[in-house]
Amino acid sequence: MKYQVGDKIIVLLSDEEGVVKEIINEQMLMIEVRGVRFPAYMDQIDFPYYKMFTQKKPVEKKKIYVEDIKKEKTGPKQIADKKVSDGVLLSFIPIYDKDIFDDDIVEKMKIFLVNQNNEAYQFDYNVYFTGESYFQLKNTINPLSEFYLHDLAFEDLSDSPRFNFEFSLLEKNKKKAPFFETNLKLKARQLFKKIEEIKLKNEPSFAYELFVEYPDKVEEEKVDLGKLGSAGYRVYEAGKIRNNLPPARSVIDLHIEKLTDDHKRLSNHEILMMQLHEFEKYYQLSVLHFQPSLIVIHGIGEGRLRDEIHQILKTKKEVASFINQFHPLYGYGATEIYFKY
Repeated sequence: MKYQVGDKIIVLLSDEEGVVKEIINEQMLMIEVRGVRFPAYMDQIDFPYYKMFTQKKPVEKKKIYVEDIKKEKTGPKQIADKKVSDGVLLSFIPIYDKDIFDDDIVEKMKIFLVNQNNEAYQFDYNVYFTGESYFQLKNTINPLSEFYLHDLAFEDLSDSPRFNFEFSLLEKNKKKAPFFETNLKLKARQLFKKIEEIKLKNEPSFAYELFVEYPDKVEEEKVDLGKLGSAGYRVYEAGKIRNNLPPARSVIDLHIEKLTDDHKRLSNHEILMMQLHEFEKYYQLSVLHFQPSLIVIHGIGEGRLRDEIHQILKTKKEVASFINQFHPLYGYGATEIYFKY
């Protein structure tokens, strides 16, 4: 819900300020303006903070006399007016309350996405605390507008939140990047400093720049395959890549004496690394050749190599299942892997 009981609002039609007194339903609120209560739809009201923040101070109009008007230069070239791009910002509006000593304290932050550019964006918004997602939102923001995201309790901001955005253009442009990702990570000390600054300046909010202009598309550098071939590299067609791969095996034996004749000088760590490298090589070949299964002989011993392989298999997306059970040829010293495609 965008509004809560007690929030200050402004009636868009009359420009009068009021207070939310009751949540009637998802589309209607009971508000109070100058002591009078009446229902209002969500789109008939707004927060007053952005009016305070964005409205321009009235400028005294000067009288201009006919003789003071400069003559317009005529010529073949006319210079068109251009709107200056001010960028996209993440804005924070502190909401204050009183403590027992009647001092102002920040209760929560209202967070807005502000688009001061002349183009609309789709955005995917995510807030993280200590690496875990706290709040997610997907929506669009129009040109020269602001979008209310959500509230955050002030005490939560001491956990160094990270605000992550992925933007894309609402109207696709082949010359522009398909998407643009940016994030903002705040520390508690930075926030306290910002709040003190806006108090001294008597300003309602502060903001951080996410980007100024949406980036252009980065053209991928094309590789000259002819030069690679003449330099001694083997170049294959993508559709025939499997024809040029080394053959796969249905059974691999990782006993160190099967891998090298000079293993006596190797440390235990070096032996383990060589065995895991060999396992990874034939695992990848099995996947590329679409083998249904693979048997890995690791022996019994202390079980370190077996445990390492099992931990790796748990992270592989191509693995349907694996099992280490008695085998008539290898006893308990082998693991059978079954793939999914």
